[in-house]
Amino acid sequence: MAERVIPLVDQRFAALAAGVPERAIPATGLLLDQLRRPLRDLRISVTDRCNFRCNYCMPKEVFDKDHAFLPHSALLTFEEITRVARQFVAHGVRKIRLTGGEPLLRKNIEALVEQLARLRTVDGQPLDLTLTTNGSLLARKARALKAAGLQRVTVSLDALDDAIFRRMNDVDFPVADVLNGIAAAQDAGLGPVKINMVVKRGTNDHEILPMARHFKGTGLVLRFIEFMDVGATNRWRMDEVAPSAEVVERIHRELPLVQLDPSAPGETAERWGYADGAGEIGVISSVTQAFCGDCNRARLSTEGQLYLCLFASRGHDLRPLVRGDAARGIAPASDAELASAIAQIWHGRADRYSQLRASMAPDEDHGERRVEMSYIGG
Repeated sequence: MAERVIPLVDQRFAALAAGVPERAIPATGLLLDQLRRPLRDLRISVTDRCNFRCNYCMPKEVFDKDHAFLPHSALLTFEEITRVARQFVAHGVRKIRLTGGEPLLRKNIEALVEQLARLRTVDGQPLDLTLTTNGSLLARKARALKAAGLQRVTVSLDALDDAIFRRMNDVDFPVADVLNGIAAAQDAGLGPVKINMVVKRGTNDHEILPMARHFKGTGLVLRFIEFMDVGATNRWRMDEVAPSAEVVERIHRELPLVQLDPSAPGETAERWGYADGAGEIGVISSVTQAFCGDCNRARLSTEGQLYLCLFASRGHDLRPLVRGDAARGIAPASDAELASAIAQIWHGRADRYSQLRASMAPDEDHGERRVEMSYIGG
């Protein structure tokens, strides 16, 4: 008997069909890929839209007024997202992060948070449920998100200097409004709040120390992320990468640091604490120090494509399994079939792009256009 394959539907990028294996793969809470990496972390993009046009993510010249975003009918519904998430949790996922685009642009996002907050891990614990946002709508949404069951938020903030911040978001959005959103999140109990700063040499690297000074002793965790070579639109160049080692050195010269142990297996951030005990920072060395070896993350796009690596070229399309095709008389897959399809995909995973990057010639790479970060979240 051949495996069951539901035909592809219209989607943002060419995808691989997600097939149901002939023999069921039961969910045991421990799903390993080809490199024996477990599945523990699921990032869910709830929209491909954003109200910022940061040049390292959604440059305005590409994502302009004529850009064709996904129609609402193409997006997974909240119920569909929750159903898919439930199968991932059965396979061992313990952490779900909602991303975008800008996830707070998705109407009634609190309803999705409430549904996901009801899920339990295989050992009966609540999920680590978090969300990454640019902070623009956080002041008005923080309390409702907390009430719905969200535990934490991560806020993207690339500068404290208002002129630099407005230039980087490219929509003239003021930094004060993001800072207000961060304060609202703290007041609502969505903590510890993490702050992500993408460092781009020559653009905002002189903001490293002002950011460290500002957030030291506040209870917020500031993380510095190397400018990454994701997608095909951000015109990435290696000479614009400020290595994490350099970031740590700059801060350490003024604000002494001591290295801390990882917070969890597969954690992308290297942790450093202030020597005086006034909090910590993190650095995410996505370019200079690969962390593929223990990567335990999968990414679900807003219309149901499963990506196994942030630098992937193609996803595996789960939406036909989730929805079926009423016009063609194809019923949705059962939960057991959906779980088996996910297991089959993860079992076949051998992605380690970051580890291979250094040995690639410029024209080797993937041979195909990589997925945009704005489409599957960071």
